[in-house]
Amino acid sequence: MNYERPAIHRTIFAVDVEGYGDQRRTTPDRLAMREGLYRALGRAFDDAGVPWAACRSDDCGDGVFVLAPPQIPKGLFVEFLPNALAVALHRHNLTHHAGARIRLRMALHAGEVAFDDHGVTAPAINHAFRLLDAAPLKKALKASPGVLGLITSSWFFEEVVRHSDGLDPTTFRPVPVAVKETRTTGWIALPDRPYPANTSLLGDVTALDDYRTWRRFRRHAQVLADREGPA
Repeated sequence: MNYERPAIHRTIFAVDVEGYGDQRRTTPDRLAMREGLYRALGRAFDDAGVPWAACRSDDCGDGVFVLAPPQIPKGLFVEFLPNALAVALHRHNLTHHAGARIRLRMALHAGEVAFDDHGVTAPAINHAFRLLDAAPLKKALKASPGVLGLITSSWFFEEVVRHSDGLDPTTFRPVPVAVKETRTTGWIALPDRPYPANTSLLGDVTALDDYRTWRRFRRHAQVLADREGPA
């Protein structure tokens, strides 16, 4: 087995079906949902200009995990894919009864991914799945009349969303994410039922980060001062 393969940068996309394990769902319901999910993803990726065949996809039972090569612009994953996916899900839901309808949580991140003979591994992949499982995202989708809740990592928001000409970053909301070992900030959007634009939130987060940096600096300076003792 080769453990020497270099890590490769990938866009990381993951979705999870809300309430997939609900006991009111039957096995035929779940089979219809899985078929509908893959059909919706294939259509949405095509409509967004992201070639499905160029990506690596892995089935997660109640969701799908996708790695996209770096030559595919990351902007496509937030500017076009969420809306295309929401439209495809609405089409599915219109022709299926309640037990087979789909509402999705979606996470976006990017990072270095290592490949071996069995699959892939990376801290960035773990991070994406922690975002997908974040309580604020579940709560946001549950409260939404739409079918899709999106969360991006802080890195993806700062590097892609904030600088995009194809969407409004002020419709995203920063939320704390605390899942297992992960403590971070995620950014939530509801593509088919967007939050009202709020420009103040972008500034607030920057100010909060600056404040936290200042607090860390003060604590570090105090520790050094205590070690050195009085002048």
